[in-house]
Amino acid sequence: MAEIFPGRYTARTEGSFVVFLIGMRINRLWAIHKWLPVARAMQPMLDELSEQKEFGFLHVETFLNWRGVTTLQYWRSFEDLHAYAHGARHLPAWKAYNQSIGHSGIVGVWHETYLIDPNHSESIYANMPRWGLAGAAEHIPVSGLRDTARQRIESPSGS
Repeated sequence: MAEIFPGRYTARTEGSFVVFLIGMRINRLWAIHKWLPVARAMQPMLDELSEQKEFGFLHVETFLNWRGVTTLQYWRSFEDLHAYAHGARHLPAWKAYNQSIGHSGIVGVWHETYLIDPNHSESIYANMPRWGLAGAAEHIPVSGLRDTARQRIESPSGS
């Protein structure tokens, strides 16, 4: 079980970073033979990213929902994310998706990318394990000049 940190914490970041949301949606539940390979394609990439820090991948949280899976990812830069998307592990998965699913509508995939500039994010974690941005950045107690959301977002050293 993850360690719980009693009290209030925040994540301190240095410089800009990227928040990347990516997921799949099962549009035809009965087509298991089509959507299961899509669902299974993400974990090998996440394993590779977690093992090889040179890719610029910082942290991931995974969510299951009624019709799919979503991952919330943190990256060092857009350039790192873009380079990985055009690399050896991702391109074959994308090609397999296009060949197997194409425009059939059986499975949908989506992503959203957000470039976060310095001093444009803030976070709070009360009685939580390291989670989200706190898993990707420095996890520090909330105190003094970081007591309020406004103070955290306006802090010159990040949130």
